[in-house]
Amino acid sequence: MSLLYIYSDIFLQHKTGNHPETEKRLEWINLAIDNYHIGDKLTKMMPRKASVDEILSVHSQDHINEIERTIAKGEKYLDPDTVVSKESLKAAYYSAGAGLTAADEIMNGNFKAAFCAARPPGHHALSDHSMGFCIFNNVAITTRYLQNTYNLKKILILDWDVHHGNGTEHIFYEDDSVFYISIHQYPYYPGTGAKEDTGKGKGEGFNLNLPMMSGAGDKEYFEAFNNTIIPAIRNFAPDFILISAGFDAHERDAYSSINLSSKSYGDFTKMVKDASTSAKGRILSYLEGGYNPIGLCEGVLHHLEELL
Repeated sequence: MSLLYIYSDIFLQHKTGNHPETEKRLEWINLAIDNYHIGDKLTKMMPRKASVDEILSVHSQDHINEIERTIAKGEKYLDPDTVVSKESLKAAYYSAGAGLTAADEIMNGNFKAAFCAARPPGHHALSDHSMGFCIFNNVAITTRYLQNTYNLKKILILDWDVHHGNGTEHIFYEDDSVFYISIHQYPYYPGTGAKEDTGKGKGEGFNLNLPMMSGAGDKEYFEAFNNTIIPAIRNFAPDFILISAGFDAHERDAYSSINLSSKSYGDFTKMVKDASTSAKGRILSYLEGGYNPIGLCEGVLHHLEELL
């Protein structure tokens, strides 16, 4: 069974100019896949567009309206870090739809795993506003879709982007049906993700932050995976696993002070796969950060090889 690879040129229409989160990121990845000859092992599929109702399972109507107003007025920023252009909202609907397309294919038994090479990314987006390069929270929308459409009871989200996924944490902070795990540089943007933040109400104990100090690398990350993340996955026994796959903790990436090797991303993927027996190997991975061409491409290739 091959790996499902969700991609569309629509994602390139989200123009951000001289900005770290640029359409070139997907061009680099696609070129690397072709040059490395891994493309013949992937089944490539276009995403569908998420519906407004599917976006509203996570976000408010005011949030959608504000994005529409900003673009209609020709303004360029949703927040100081989040750039938009004429086709950005269209790209965001399809970026969210990438996970929904992949979820259907996995749940219908056509694939075990999928990688969504989509942008704009999502894990900083809160229910009522965009931030940190993110417009809609893609993994959160996919999670609600899996719950609403397939009645899944327990979903785990693992976020290894170098930045804490504050949006994802906030959306599920009081929810015991979703276990959110984040390993990230701390203190760092966006300033959230303290170890003490473990959930609230019904969600107490279902939010796990593993803050890493500047200068951490493979050794520290493997200790966290072996001693904390993998046991937590096995203990929660999820029905489905989503990965917020950022590659900006790579040693080459200028937007962090974490020093992961390219190979580590494959090793993390293998560990998660080995721990995913309760989920029957069902893993859906979403591209988040990663801004150095070599670090991003090598990290993604190792990740895809292990998903295969």
